[in-house]
Amino acid sequence: MRKVEELAPGLAVSAGIALASWLIGRQLPLIGGPIVAILLGMAIALVWKAKGRAQAGISFTSKYVLQTAVVLLGFGLDLGVVARTGWMSLPIIVVTISTALILAWAMSRVLHMASNTATLIGVGSSICGGSAIAATAPVIKASDDEVAQSISVIFLFNVLAALLFPLLGHALGMSTTSGEVFGIFAGTAVNDTSSVTAAASTWDTMWHLGSATLDTAVTVKLTRTLAIIPITLALAFLRRDAGTFSVKRAFPKFLAWFILGSILTSLLLSFGVSPAVFVPLKELSKFFVIMAMAAVGLNSNVIQLVKTGGKPLALGAACWAGITVVAVVLMEGLGIL
Repeated sequence: MRKVEELAPGLAVSAGIALASWLIGRQLPLIGGPIVAILLGMAIALVWKAKGRAQAGISFTSKYVLQTAVVLLGFGLDLGVVARTGWMSLPIIVVTISTALILAWAMSRVLHMASNTATLIGVGSSICGGSAIAATAPVIKASDDEVAQSISVIFLFNVLAALLFPLLGHALGMSTTSGEVFGIFAGTAVNDTSSVTAAASTWDTMWHLGSATLDTAVTVKLTRTLAIIPITLALAFLRRDAGTFSVKRAFPKFLAWFILGSILTSLLLSFGVSPAVFVPLKELSKFFVIMAMAAVGLNSNVIQLVKTGGKPLALGAACWAGITVVAVVLMEGLGIL
């Protein structure tokens, strides 16, 4: 472990940006703290090019604080609730994730894109937005520029989904007397938790359903989050170094802690421990994600990202459209819609 004094300047800068971004994000929930942080970081990086003593802590934050955020995310997962409520949506989740990953691979070949960026957009679109990107980036050794570009693309389609999906759900004739149908749709087809929450809450408000839609959507979304585990393991295997494959070397340690956190949460809840106990850890996870995104922004070359942004946007649009269409078709086929 590096000396604290070596990391302190960069950690302090990242935490300062994160605190401001967290406060702004609370006022602008549709945008959210992570996006504010990465944009602020990028803006500061335009004028602060030589970071000197702060660089070590910034790099540490973008990698290890990000991994810690993923570990803490595990403490928000009750596997029992996911298994009971998410079972109905499981076929849709599996097929939509597969669709997005296949589209990302195919589009990256057609557009001649860097594989890391395509992979991050694919898992971000199909699993759980920024959290999936956070878990996948260290496994495939993605650069901060690749993470920043992927997060930016995911953000754009998050906003579009939050605004358009309630209108789309109404146009498709989804039930307005129960939140289950639209909840499954939002939980499987919208990629980031903030946008899932926004879309589901809008549906509840439109049709006076209390929190019925939101409860269903969030549970389905948590079920999708578990896909982080097999996807990152598969990527670790595919990206392994030449030679004999070793599960111990390839298995990301932070992912093991994520799994243990989920199991521990589920066990404690089954023994009657209040869910409120885990709220501080979940909030700390969110703050660490914001802090890591600030560091990613500080390490990014915004001018280069703008110049190369067309292809990632096209890939993100393909994944977003593919997931939406497949989710609707499967819901119709399964008799949910």
